[in-house]
Amino acid sequence: FARVVFVGDRGMVTEENLKQLLDGGHGYLVGVKRRGNAQIARWLDGLDETKWIDCPVGISSAEKTDPPRTRVQEVPSGKEGMRVFVIDSDERRQYEESMRGRSMDRVREKLEKLRQRVEAGRLSDAAKIGAAAERIMQAHHGYRYYRWRLEEGRFSFEEDPLRLEQEKRIEGKYLIATSEASLGALEAVRMYKELSEVERGFRCLKDVLEMRPIYHKSEQRVRAHIFVAALALLLTRVLE
Repeated sequence: FARVVFVGDRGMVTEENLKQLLDGGHGYLVGVKRRGNAQIARWLDGLDETKWIDCPVGISSAEKTDPPRTRVQEVPSGKEGMRVFVIDSDERRQYEESMRGRSMDRVREKLEKLRQRVEAGRLSDAAKIGAAAERIMQAHHGYRYYRWRLEEGRFSFEEDPLRLEQEKRIEGKYLIATSEASLGALEAVRMYKELSEVERGFRCLKDVLEMRPIYHKSEQRVRAHIFVAALALLLTRVLE
């Protein structure tokens, strides 16, 4: 191959990795972190409701009476040589809303119990109250949804309007970035979704094809075992 376009998920995205690819004359198509990214708000602000492009639905989705919609839109990246696509998925939104609802219920229930303990006088030390609140907030991503305070020995909590709104805004959306100027929006989505096939392939190697655990005693036999497993995976993909 003269040139490779690396496709990777959010965990692989660092400035160093992307620079190494570009310096080698290659390209990238990668997922972008939604949280802790200063650019997200600006990219979402750049969305135009008239510019969405509907993505083809999968086989299982097409069989539904009301198939969930997936659509994509390119937004200005603000960085030379990088393009950004926002993908909006009904199916993903339903899943993430459900997960948020469960997390919020768990955090709210535990914070309420803590409030009752403080009110009843069973817990009065400020440091211990703060530590208990921190444990609750950390356990189920509580800081994405709530804020708490301790004033004059009284513990209270409420929904955090800013952070909760930020969470709702990104639900159902994920972002991908690419260096490829000629790549269309639908093609970018298709290529990125192929990551799931790569991940499935690794699961096959580790499970169905039983690449691990390996109990061989010599390096030559380990290499032979991995070679046969990789060859079996290649044959599987060719048949598909």
